[in-house]
Amino acid sequence: MATDSYEDAIAGLNQLLRKKSGVGDVAAAKIKQLTSELEEMGSSKSDAVERIKSGFIHFKTHNYQKNPDLYDQLAKGQSPKFMVFACSDSRVCPSHILNFQPGEAFVVRNIANMVPPFDQKRHSGVGAAIEYAVIHLKVENILVIGHSCCGGIKGLMSIEDDAAPTQSDFIENWVKICAPAKNKIKQELKDLSFDDQCTNCEKEAVNVSLGNLLSYPFVREGVVKNTLSIRGAHYDFVNGTFELWELDFKTSPSFSF
Repeated sequence: MATDSYEDAIAGLNQLLRKKSGVGDVAAAKIKQLTSELEEMGSSKSDAVERIKSGFIHFKTHNYQKNPDLYDQLAKGQSPKFMVFACSDSRVCPSHILNFQPGEAFVVRNIANMVPPFDQKRHSGVGAAIEYAVIHLKVENILVIGHSCCGGIKGLMSIEDDAAPTQSDFIENWVKICAPAKNKIKQELKDLSFDDQCTNCEKEAVNVSLGNLLSYPFVREGVVKNTLSIRGAHYDFVNGTFELWELDFKTSPSFSF
C-alpha cells in the first residue's frame, strides 16, 4: 500500500509537469524538485531494505546454517556468563570487539554506556535488565565498557553547572547520571585540554556506573557472596587498545591489550 501511494505520487507529479501550461514557472520548478526528492527517497528506502536482506542472508549462510548445534541449543534457552553495558555508538558493538558468540552476553546499550542508580520509578528499563540478568539468568560477570570519542561524554562535559536546560528532551538528563565523573575530572584535571578531560571522563564515568551497580541489592549481594564480578573497561578504537579493570575504581588498567 505504501509503495502504491509513493508510485502514485510520482506519477501524479510527472503528469502535472507534462501539463505545465496551467502551472506557473516557479510552481513547476518546485514540483520538479519535489519529484526528484521523492525519487531519491524511494531509492534510499530500497537500498536500506536490500542491505537488511543481504545482511540476513549472509548471517544465515555463514553462521546459522554452519552452526546447527549451537542454534539448536539456543532454542532451548540462554545461559550467558556476561552482562555487558555498552554505548549505542555504531562504532563500538561489544559482540564485534570482544568476539562474543550468540548466547554468551546479555547486552544493554544506551547513550554513553551508563548505569543509573537503583530507582524503581526512573530508568526502570535498565533496572529490569539488570534484575533479569542477575536473578534469572544468573550471569557471573557484569562489564561496563566506555570508549574513545564518546559523544555522550562530550555532551556531559559540555554542560555548565549554572546553565539553563537545553532543548534536549532526553539526552541531557540521561548523561547527568554520571555528573560525579564530570565534577571529579573538572576539579582534578582542570589543566588538561577539553579533549583530554573527555578521555579521562570516559573512564571515570565507567567507575560511576560500577558504583551505581552496587546500589542494586541483588548485585551487591552477588558481589558480597562472590557469585558475581563487576568490571570496567575502555575501548579505544582510534589506537586499537582495550583496558580492563576490577572494582577498585581506579582508571589505571589492570589489563591492557
